[in-house]
Amino acid sequence: MNTSSRSRARSAARLAAVQALYQRHMEKTPTAKLLNEFHQHRLGAEIEDDQYEDAEVEFFDDVVAGVVARLEEIDAALTEKLAEGWTLARLDKTMLQILRCGAYELLARPDVPKASAISEYVDVAHAFFDSREAKFVNGVLDAVAKQVRG
Repeated sequence: MNTSSRSRARSAARLAAVQALYQRHMEKTPTAKLLNEFHQHRLGAEIEDDQYEDAEVEFFDDVVAGVVARLEEIDAALTEKLAEGWTLARLDKTMLQILRCGAYELLARPDVPKASAISEYVDVAHAFFDSREAKFVNGVLDAVAKQVRG
């Protein structure tokens, strides 16, 4: 796989991970069932004439399972970086999953450069929100990165 197709596959995996974790949050789907459902029906699939980009499945699995496994640690790191008076519960549910995925990569994936992890999730935020929210993602993840990566 060349670098640009691997990069696109990782970007697709990140977007799918946010969607999977949103579904898990809303429907309480067990992780194994959730991963299987995405493997069977979402990753690289065509849904209602939209062709989904082929995602890097192992990376998708790692991000989803990693966020689930380290949820308390991730949420504590994020909570520390929110403005006073803000809680994770106040955040939009999609926004929360974007931040969790980004924080997971910063904490657990030293193979992913800090700037890449942040900019990728800013791009994911742009898929759902306007630039104000994307800047918020950038600010929170940058603060998490400074703490966990120095």
